[in-house]
Amino acid sequence: MNVDGFSQHIKKLRSQVQKLVQRSVTQPNLEQEIITETFEELHTTVEELLIVSQELELRQAALDKERQRYQDLFEFAPDAYLVTNTTGTIQEANHAAASLLHVRQKYLVGKPLILFIAQQDRQVFSSQMNNLQQLLNWETNLQPRGEKPFPASVKLSAVYDEKGEQIGWRWLLCNITERKEVQKMLHRAYDDLEIRVAERTAELIKANQKLLTEITERKRAESQLLHLAFHDALTGLPNRAAFINRLRHAINYSKRHSDYLFAVLFIDLDRFKVINDSLGHHKGDQFLLAIASRLELCVRSIDTAARLGGDEFTILLEGIQDVSDAIKVADRIEQELKLPFELDGQEIFTTASIGIALSSTINYERPEDVLRDADTAMYRAKMLGRARYELFNSNMYANALAKLQLETDLRRAIERLELRVYYQPIVSLTSGSILGFEALLRWEHSERGLLSPADFIPLAEETGLIFSIGKWVLHEACAQMQAWRASHSSNLLKKISVNLSLKQFSQPDLIEQIGQILESTGLNADSLVLDITESVIVENGDRVIATLSQLREIGIQLSIDDFGTGYSSLGRLYNFPISLLKIDRSFISSISSNSKNLEIIEILVTLAHKLGVDVLAEGIETKEQLALVRKLNCEYGQGHFFSVPLNSSAAEALIKANPQW
Repeated sequence: MNVDGFSQHIKKLRSQVQKLVQRSVTQPNLEQEIITETFEELHTTVEELLIVSQELELRQAALDKERQRYQDLFEFAPDAYLVTNTTGTIQEANHAAASLLHVRQKYLVGKPLILFIAQQDRQVFSSQMNNLQQLLNWETNLQPRGEKPFPASVKLSAVYDEKGEQIGWRWLLCNITERKEVQKMLHRAYDDLEIRVAERTAELIKANQKLLTEITERKRAESQLLHLAFHDALTGLPNRAAFINRLRHAINYSKRHSDYLFAVLFIDLDRFKVINDSLGHHKGDQFLLAIASRLELCVRSIDTAARLGGDEFTILLEGIQDVSDAIKVADRIEQELKLPFELDGQEIFTTASIGIALSSTINYERPEDVLRDADTAMYRAKMLGRARYELFNSNMYANALAKLQLETDLRRAIERLELRVYYQPIVSLTSGSILGFEALLRWEHSERGLLSPADFIPLAEETGLIFSIGKWVLHEACAQMQAWRASHSSNLLKKISVNLSLKQFSQPDLIEQIGQILESTGLNADSLVLDITESVIVENGDRVIATLSQLREIGIQLSIDDFGTGYSSLGRLYNFPISLLKIDRSFISSISSNSKNLEIIEILVTLAHKLGVDVLAEGIETKEQLALVRKLNCEYGQGHFFSVPLNSSAAEALIKANPQW
């Protein structure tokens, strides 16, 4: 039974006693019965009161225990706890609160909490006390007496009585100095981080800008490389690769459109090497720039002018009506290039050889084939005198194929040892006996038979095969001459004559090569005569003089072959270390019937002797011709009258026979 039940039971018992008293007044006979009943009720009630009293004692003990437990929790809590009335006067304080506020615990009770609020926060604290229903958590600065203020967090909750009315506040105070310091550190760290982020951002922006610059530079470089890949570095014109691409496009377009016609012009400057060598490479480059500018003036915007390299230019004419359009452009180019070029105050003149390949000539599949045919036509123009144009035709193509086949055969001929050296005797017109031989190259072609040098030496010079062929011929001739001299010691063999081509003079080690051949064969240098043509003298000047002088210094004799067919003169020969002059067969062949030729030969012989040079008459075929050249005091003779060119075995038999003329 709880307290409320016990109170109700007492009221009920009192009511019953009152009823019994009233009954005893109205009914006196019932007194004893009423007393008995009353005592029973009282006895029962006392027993119940004893039970209730025991329950209350137990409840009070439990309540005291809970109150002590709460007091212990309150007292020994690590955080500062206060209990105030509604106006803020401290009614309870735990040990942590006393430690926090640096005041003994018993002195806190009865003190207004505002006394421990820092001066600068008291007005705010007072305002907050009036609005505690709206603000249950905040921060303020506490200041114990005689101490410095410190930040603290405040949390509070209302305290109510048994009727539910608020009678005060329960406060939780925490020193948040460390937290504030941490917050300050965090703020500083955040500020530092922001600074670093800003710096890093600036660095990234700078790096990004640099990257953008590098990307721009790279794109510019790529664009420049792409431009360089398809344009000539000197003139800025499209180069071979770009020209081939555009030509390929034109070929493909012509296959889709049967009425579409295009032409390729292959342009090679005449005598550019002379201009470049005489004026220097710098002016040579300026000259090429000027050429490029004039070529661009001669074509339309849809056409393409390109530089393939050196002094070679090409033009692609697209969408022309017929071949006359290409010829008009070629004529215009010729006229433009004939006008003088002025470089640093100096006038320069030039011409060009132009080859034209028309798309309708052959059903072209590859751009390289069109370019090849235009090139072939250009070389045809050069052969016909330069400063002109030539149209490519099927005959040129057949000739080009034959030339290509001949080159292939010639390369194989070297590998297969098909080349032969023949020997034609050189006769002393004084003694009438063989003085020596001229070594003449022949090619035993597997299909075409025995070929003379005129059939393949020009190609050998063009392809560079002349270097290996010339070296081989010189070695064979020197070795054969030394063998003859060793086996025929009694004969009067003095000289072996070997032709040296213009191309061979371009070899920087020519003197060294000849020296090695003489050493390896054992032939004396004074037994070797090198035949050179007039063109060697005309086209090489001072450099040739130096080489010829070196050859003479080691004892080798030099002769001018086929004299009278070129552009040299005896006056120029005076500057060259020549020991023999060979009069061309064209003068000798008509010496009997043409008195003018006889007079020319007589003059040549006289002037040669004045210069201290011996004379050899080539192409002697009759006894009459022999008598005439002897009468003109020519020292030596050569021709079919004495012997046709012979292989080494036949030549040796002739040496043994030792004929006399």
